Amino acid sequence: MASWTMVRGRLGTAWLIAAWGALLLVTAGCNSKDEEIVLPPPTGNQPLEPDVVPEDEEPTVESKVKVTASVFGKLPDGREVKKYTLDNGTMSVDIIEWGATIVAMRVPDRNGKLENVTLGFPNLEGYLQRHPYFGSTVGRYANRIAHGKFTLQGKTYQLTLNDGPHHLHGGKEGFDHKLWSSRLTEPGENFAGVSFDYTSPDGEEGYPGTLMASVVYTLTTNNELGIQFHAQTDQTTIVNLTNHAYFNLAGAGKGTILDHRLTIVGDRYLPVDDTLIPTGELASVEGTPFDFRKAYAVGERIGELKGDPGGYDHCFVLTGKRDEAGIRLAAKLEDPASGRILEVLTTQPGLQFYSGNFLDGKPENGGYPKHGGLCLEAQHYPDSPNHKDFPSVVLGPRGDYQQVIVYRFSLAESPESSGK
Repeated sequence: MASWTMVRGRLGTAWLIAAWGALLLVTAGCNSKDEEIVLPPPTGNQPLEPDVVPEDEEPTVESKVKVTASVFGKLPDGREVKKYTLDNGTMSVDIIEWGATIVAMRVPDRNGKLENVTLGFPNLEGYLQRHPYFGSTVGRYANRIAHGKFTLQGKTYQLTLNDGPHHLHGGKEGFDHKLWSSRLTEPGENFAGVSFDYTSPDGEEGYPGTLMASVVYTLTTNNELGIQFHAQTDQTTIVNLTNHAYFNLAGAGKGTILDHRLTIVGDRYLPVDDTLIPTGELASVEGTPFDFRKAYAVGERIGELKGDPGGYDHCFVLTGKRDEAGIRLAAKLEDPASGRILEVLTTQPGLQFYSGNFLDGKPENGGYPKHGGLCLEAQHYPDSPNHKDFPSVVLGPRGDYQQVIVYRFSLAESPESSGK
């Protein structure tokens, strides 16, 4: 297996190339023609990354990005949940083992003032309840599967239903509600990270096959947070992993995102029915409120979207040009007031834009108001197992699932360059 550690000393998206090599599957799906992978028996969380720092050894490189660990809380059964803080001296990120979840991203504004720009809870108890997937790793299948059913190799599988008549984000206890194991990855001078691993047993939430999943978070001195997803299975299954961070670039809890200016590099989107299941059409964004090919304020046309609760919750077909690592720009988000800019880059074919429509100010939803944050979830399309024309999400025992998301932060030089 090729190295799964990010970066080999280069910044920008090129730092992923060495880690990916020929294993990167950036087009139709997750299948490969390598030799069959035989997984060990599931005896708890199993690591997938070879390039990690053994617990009894010090890193071989002095990194400019510092990593510290602490205890975030304890589960009801007494198990501790660790929190890792990645700090490059300009921005910092907190990630916990529960759900391999991002709990904070502290980013400076144009005046150097730090704010946490992602929604979440101050303690573990908030994440143990059924919450809006704040910062979580979601899987096995991110987004919805109609009626929780799909057919694979002639057999129909019934998944748990947790979103009315449908299956959402892996089920009642998806990857966001699991305790992942964790280890530091081998750092470089300009980056450092943490690897999280979880083994999903055959039949969990109705999915076939034992799935060994890994998520590696890496922070660089270029203010990029890279997220690498990796999975292998012992029998044919489906997989679609993403991160579910909610962003408010003014600061979590500071108003809504309706004045944020959004660009999405995609010329088609997936229309949905009243229960948010794709109709199967890939519709042009031309002349619709879904046209974000140039920057618009999120709230500028949101009133044109009818329904309850209304707002954006749609997948966009990405069309940007890929670099040599298979990564392309998916979206750009700007807060004119603070000057903060977020760019989302990915290997995935789609981007789910969710405008925080179900946030309602209740404690279980973090106390955030409707549209208090938005999600830009890079992923395969919703309900792909039931649409043969969508990019494949099938992973076989000869396959090696690998995808990347990069959150890149920067600052506008002036209010004018942020769109005012």
